[in-house]
Amino acid sequence: MRALYLLSVWLHILAAATWIGGMIFVAAVLIPVTRRSEHRAVAPSLVHWTGVRFRLVGWHALGLLLLSGVFNLAYRGFRWSDLWTGRLWGSSFGQVLGVKLVLVALILLVSALHDFVIGPRATVLWQANPGSHEAVRLRRQAGWLGRINLLLALVVAALGVMLVRGLP
Repeated sequence: MRALYLLSVWLHILAAATWIGGMIFVAAVLIPVTRRSEHRAVAPSLVHWTGVRFRLVGWHALGLLLLSGVFNLAYRGFRWSDLWTGRLWGSSFGQVLGVKLVLVALILLVSALHDFVIGPRATVLWQANPGSHEAVRLRRQAGWLGRINLLLALVVAALGVMLVRGLP
């Protein structure tokens, strides 16, 4: 059973690295490249297809994070009933976990809004009329949602470290 737990922890870390690394790639590499004048003509298409591909990878990573996280808690001796009885929330571990879970729920909400509502609308308008007020507004919103999600993900990763290594 310990080998299965170690595999689950490894998958949890790999999924987090994939998801966070992908967001950093988009923010630090893709978007700056598309702002260069020689790439402006292909920028909407490049951002669209990269977003479509990363959306698939990202949601699989988020799903794997949820599944492995539940397994990791179960291996540590926590049960579903502990969520409702207060056993889990009474300790500093449980309080950190509670904050982490609230942030994960927020990440899922922001990701869904970015990936299925604002992002696709922004891309369609950007491809049709790049300079329109609405396209610029939606692209700005998508950018802020992405930045917020990255920040939340980094905080969740830090909380994960605290869960296994202790509070500072």
